[in-house]
Amino acid sequence: MAEKTSPSSFAELSRLPLVGASVIDLLAGWRRYLETERRVSPHTLDAYGRDVGAFIAFLSDYKGTVIETGGLAALEVRDFRAFLAAKRGDGLSPQSTARILSSIRNLFRFMARAHGLENDAVEAVQSPKIPHRVPRPLSEEAARSVVEIIPDFSDEDWIAARDVAVISLLYGAGLRIGEALGLNAGDVPEGDTMRVLGKRNKERIVPVLPTVREAIQTYIALCPHALASDGPLFVGKRGGRLNPRMIQAAMQKVRAALALPESATPHALRHSFATHLLSRGGDLRTIQELLGHSDLKATQIYTEVDSARLRDVYDRAFKRR
Repeated sequence: MAEKTSPSSFAELSRLPLVGASVIDLLAGWRRYLETERRVSPHTLDAYGRDVGAFIAFLSDYKGTVIETGGLAALEVRDFRAFLAAKRGDGLSPQSTARILSSIRNLFRFMARAHGLENDAVEAVQSPKIPHRVPRPLSEEAARSVVEIIPDFSDEDWIAARDVAVISLLYGAGLRIGEALGLNAGDVPEGDTMRVLGKRNKERIVPVLPTVREAIQTYIALCPHALASDGPLFVGKRGGRLNPRMIQAAMQKVRAALALPESATPHALRHSFATHLLSRGGDLRTIQELLGHSDLKATQIYTEVDSARLRDVYDRAFKRR
């Protein structure tokens, strides 16, 4: 059998020992489709590459033969189940396993459409059951404390100002961390709104509070690097576009300092933005537009958060003694 490998990108798939030329061509066409027609983000593209890479690597080891497109079309339900069982054995969560299966199905649908090779077995495989979870936002007090304390963990004033500006965009404008770090210097708002490029390159207009605008301007004034209008707004120490891990690491320090739960991540600030708007009478449709959700169902989950919060307040207020 071939040595088991775990490619982490589309490029590494071509180096697997038992992957045939037809599969390499299929994957190249699929990548072009994802980039040009689906217009997925680089982050999503990397995830697809990793997911399908893990599957192809498993097949080459599991089958012990060269994997061609005809072999993919002939796969049976038990083959897909064997892969999912192996991922569960590796300790992968149901959410991650379901995401990988979704990526594989996307590839097979493309194969059917572009090459006329269909495989009904992949659609017959059941996705892992995922427990229903509602977002876990921070309280308004905790969210404000995050903004106030995060500069304390930076040795340089400009980095402290940068982190405050990023966090302010997440909580004050409801941006995803990828959206905030994807901003260019030319996107800096001059008025009360700004354009944001969201998932699948979908643009939306979000309001910018004065405190958020001031935080961005303070960072720009202190930043030692030249910020070209077509270059990144938020940069690292060497001047390149800021890596999300830097903000995640800063949040980890804040969590420890404020004794916040592990759920207090940068993305939790976006949840907090939506939940706090809703609790103050915000309209669901408006919140949907602000968050860039294509489906109202994705926004309606915040009504569950608000209801849970109200129940908790009620229980604490009227708890039997």
